[in-house]
Order: sequence, then C-alpha cells, then structure tokens
Amino acid sequence: MSGRYSAFSLLSNALQYNRKWPRAWRNPQPKAHYDAIVVGGGGHGLATAYYLAKEHGYDNVAVLEKGWIGGGNTGRNTTIVRSNYLWTEASLMYEKSMKLWEGLSAELNYNVMFSQRGVYNLGHSLQDMRDIERRVASNRLNGIDAQVVSSKQLGKAIPGLNTSASARYPILGASLQPRGGVARHDAVAWGFARAADALGVDIIQQCEVTGFDIQGGRVRGVKTSQGDIAADKVAVVVAGHASVLAGYAGFRLPLESHPLQAFVSEPLKPVLDTVVMSNAVHGYISQSDKGELVVGAGIDSYVGYGQRGSFQTIEHALQAIIELFPAFSRVRLLRMWAGIVDVSPDACPIIGATPVQGLYFNCGWGTGGFKATPGSGWVLAHTIANDQAHELNAPFNLERFASGALIDEHGAAAVAH
Repeated sequence: MSGRYSAFSLLSNALQYNRKWPRAWRNPQPKAHYDAIVVGGGGHGLATAYYLAKEHGYDNVAVLEKGWIGGGNTGRNTTIVRSNYLWTEASLMYEKSMKLWEGLSAELNYNVMFSQRGVYNLGHSLQDMRDIERRVASNRLNGIDAQVVSSKQLGKAIPGLNTSASARYPILGASLQPRGGVARHDAVAWGFARAADALGVDIIQQCEVTGFDIQGGRVRGVKTSQGDIAADKVAVVVAGHASVLAGYAGFRLPLESHPLQAFVSEPLKPVLDTVVMSNAVHGYISQSDKGELVVGAGIDSYVGYGQRGSFQTIEHALQAIIELFPAFSRVRLLRMWAGIVDVSPDACPIIGATPVQGLYFNCGWGTGGFKATPGSGWVLAHTIANDQAHELNAPFNLERFASGALIDEHGAAAVAH
C-alpha cells in the first residue's frame, strides 16, 4: 500500500506541475525602508542576511538580487571546501567557515550535501614539497588538520592517479586536508535563502541596484530597478561586479575581474572519491554525486564580465587532467561555463567598512569565495551589527592596500583556489 501511495503521490504532483508545493521562500514587494539591505543574492549575501537575523536580532532586512537566487558565482563554481591556507589571517578565516560547514545542514535544516572526502594538493618538484611542508606546519600551528603524504601513499589512496616516475611532471608527494571536500552549491544558496526567509528576511529578486543615496558621507539607501529603497546600513556582496557598485558610491577598489572557467564530463560510475589539485600542471578535479567529473583551471588572462571563457584555457586544463589521470582521456566533455571572479593584489578578500559610513563591502575573494560562504556571512553580519570588524575579518580591511599590511595568499591559492 505504501508503495502504491508513493507512486500515486509522485504522479499526482507531476501532473499538477508541483503547484501545491509550498514556496521555499516568499516573493515580497520591497518595503520603503529597511534596517539593513544586502545587495547580492548569492551564498555570501544570503549568509550575511541569515546571520544578521539569527545572531544579531535584525528583523527588518532585505536581500536584493538583480537576477535569481544563486544565479551568479554561487552556481558557477567547482564546489571545493578547504581551510589549509598559509597565513594565519587567511587560514583562521577559512577554518571558521569550515567549522560552520560541518554543522550547516543541521543549522539550516537543509541538506547542503557537504562531503568531507579530503583535498590533496600535489607537489611536482623539490620546491613544491618545501612549500607544502611549510604550509602543513603552518596549518598545524593554527590547529588545522593537515599532513604531508608521499607519492607511494597517493598511489594507494587514488588508484587512477599517474604516480609514475617517468611522468612529464612526476608527483613527489602532496598535502592532504582530510576535513576538506565539496558541497552542493545550489543547495547552499537555497538553504540559506529558506532559513533567512523563515527569520523574516525579504528576498527580492529581479531587483538591480543602480546607485546609492549618500548624504553627508553616509549611505541612506539604494536606487534600484524597482525604485528607491531607504536603509540605515547597506552591505554589497556581488562578487565580480563589486568594482562597478563601488563606482556608484564614488570610490575605487583595487580589484580586477576575470572569467573563471570550469566544466564537467559525462556521468561515470564512481572513480574518484576525493579532490585532487595541482598548481604545477594547473588543474583540479573531483567527482560529483551525479557522477560527473568536475574540472577547473586558472582564471583567463584578460579582464571582463562575460560569463564565458577562452578555448586555450579549457585546452590547458584538459591537458593537465589527462597528465594526472591518463584514463580520463577517453571521457567526453558534457558542458562548460564561466563565473566572474574579482582578484585583489594579495589574493585575499576585502570585508568591512568603506569610505562611506554605513556602507560595507565583501569582495575580492578571487577564486576562493565558495569555501568561505558561511564564515564570510558570519563575520560580515557581526561587522554590520556592531559597526566594528570581528577579529577574524579585521585584517581584511580596505586600508591595508594603503598601509602595505598585505596578506599574500597567492602561493596557497592552488591554481584557482
């Protein structure tokens, strides 16, 4: 009987086009005024609104998204999560995020499909291995799980990996963060959106911000495609387009926006149960729960806002993956895409106040934004609510580019991560 009921229920919902399903979040009209507005409906923006409501008691918050929820970089990445960065400032920020990831499905009551399958960063030269040993030691000093593994250990752990000494780029070893892994990007956006909506946050889609209302050096609201909306505080979390909105507010950001490409293969039976990254051959790969091989590369060399990329970048990444996994040369490519990433001079984000009082920016994550989603939202919400940076994001202020207190994470970014 239960089987028949389930089949009948499935058929009934299919014929009704799911019209009876409750909405995951409301679709409200914008109010005239909000205590805080978050511009950008990706993972970081939704997380910011959620933590503002949950942790700081804000009950009059709106998220403004020019397109649809999760339609930007959140839905255009390779879903890798890790916290094994080199410098203390960056590693502690990402580790805060990692700890939030570990309880996020329970926190949001929504399965974000976080899979801690481990992340390997390969070394192909003596200098690579010295850098790996240095980073592992730094991670351990900061209480972050990390270990150095040998080529022999890699061969046993990842059977398809080419660990031959005659390879073009012989693999000498790797770093491993066992707690690292992947999560489902759209589930993260949907989970935060539903949870924020349940706390009273207005999520307003198809509402593009075209300017700011600034009076006496303080933000008073935003100008949008749906009209002007007043706000006491405004947070801008728009990834690759941060420089554009900063221009609307009358200041410049030290950022460059580049397309970042990724692609997936046809679905395969399970062949890769971890994440493998290589800076030397410039590629990284994991396998999704649907069976697709998810492949990423470095950013395109040119700047721009087009969500497409250049063929030579795809070709270069495929050469890298085939070098690492020769058997994958026979796998067919299914689809590709590009996101827009904003890269700062030190490969670290900008999170905090701006020259305009009450206006906050969260940007400059380059290619490492997805893994920081919950932690980024948590610290920005604290900064907005208290008008003061949390100790975790205090080093990532805009002023560091004038003072010279940079946090150079280019070496630990590992290709595009």
